[in-house]
Amino acid sequence: MANYTSLSIKKTTIFSILISFFITFSYSQDNPDNQQSFWKNVQFGGGIGLNFGDGFFSGALSPNAVYRFNPYVATGIGLNFSYSSQKDVFKSTVIGGSVLGLFNPYRELQISTEFEQLHVSRNFDEEFIANADDEYWYPALFLGLGYTNGNVTFGIRYDVLYDKDKSIYNEAWMPFVRFWF
Repeated sequence: MANYTSLSIKKTTIFSILISFFITFSYSQDNPDNQQSFWKNVQFGGGIGLNFGDGFFSGALSPNAVYRFNPYVATGIGLNFSYSSQKDVFKSTVIGGSVLGLFNPYRELQISTEFEQLHVSRNFDEEFIANADDEYWYPALFLGLGYTNGNVTFGIRYDVLYDKDKSIYNEAWMPFVRFWF
């Protein structure tokens, strides 16, 4: 009988804690000041890319959202999509997501880390390369350094996980431009 009473007390205590948590959480979400202060610290941005010529086409879209904890530190998430094709050679689709961290020790200087996980699908025309179609996941971990002016940051980043046979990027080093609104 003592075990049943002890178990009943534990269940009641856990249930009470959960109810208190949900009530407190729901009241804090209803407070317009909390919602406004959260969204006041969120910035949206990203990049758009387009490249074409002589039967080649490449397009990319990468929206991002970051939360600024203070003027020095921000973290966020992003989506990545790109499509490339070369007439009579290949078609490639890349879809993925990223997590990024930004650190601004000075207003103009930005140090960044970004982890991308990308799903790559490459389809080659059989006349060009037989049995070379490939579909795989590719991780990239970028460390970057940039100069910020207003809502624009431009700089260079390095993929520490770079694999020349699997990467969708030509080099481990690459320039970047970030726009924030």
